[in-house]
Amino acid sequence: MERDIREFISYLHNTKKTSNNTEVSYQRDLKKMAAYLSGRGIREISEVSELDLQSYISEMERSDFATSTISRSVASIRALFQYLFKEGRIKRDPSDMLKPPKVEKRAPEILSVEDVDKLLRQPDTATPKGIRDTAMLELLYATGMRVSELLHLRIEDVNLDFGYVSCHDNGKERIIPIGNVSRKALVQYMENARPVFVRDYNEKALFTNCSGKAMSRQGFWKVLKGYADEAGIQGDITPHTLRHSFAVHMLQNGADVKSVQEMMGHSDISTTQIYLGMNMNKMRDVYMRAHPRH
Repeated sequence: MERDIREFISYLHNTKKTSNNTEVSYQRDLKKMAAYLSGRGIREISEVSELDLQSYISEMERSDFATSTISRSVASIRALFQYLFKEGRIKRDPSDMLKPPKVEKRAPEILSVEDVDKLLRQPDTATPKGIRDTAMLELLYATGMRVSELLHLRIEDVNLDFGYVSCHDNGKERIIPIGNVSRKALVQYMENARPVFVRDYNEKALFTNCSGKAMSRQGFWKVLKGYADEAGIQGDITPHTLRHSFAVHMLQNGADVKSVQEMMGHSDISTTQIYLGMNMNKMRDVYMRAHPRH
């Protein structure tokens, strides 16, 4: 079964050109499934039945896994068995009737403009670390890019003369404009902070840790969480919170949905329209508070 999973992951990487994060997620889900089935004496993929898979999902539910985690596992399992069936490795697909639990859809968490301002004022720009952190946070909020995209930026992806960054997402490239505030923060970082951290001239990563190596997701998350705590921002703030906030604030200030879609790299405009719905709710609240004949 381990060999089948490895070959499936290889297929995703070489044929589907999936991202590293996607492949890691699939592999983790499928290894957990394989460990469960092995514990039931099932070691060959051809021996797996519908009941075995349903029992595994039921076990996850009894173990109080989050609904979103179970749904992702179901998607991973179905993708594996669909691949094996199409390849002729199994005669029937035991995952065909496997259904994910219903996931309660929640509106994305966003920050108010005031909270974003408080957050962005926290780094101490008298220090190289504070200059770097300001540049990262300003750029993330200025562009709405994903944290993985931010951390994969290379020096040559930034054009300070024309004010844009070239963002790479799973083999696709998109150009995102940046404003004066984030541009100035980047100039400050490139001139006064990055040279303090980076001793290896072959290091191409735009943002690095204090040792001069590319910044990790965990490292950035700790930076963000620390400043959120200092700013007194309530709630579970994540890098994606700034991405959501970027979208809503852009729409609130008159940006059209198509432009926001392109900047965020959404393949389907319906994904971007979620933020438009949140913007309409905001406008309705303002109307209900302000209009004398509401």
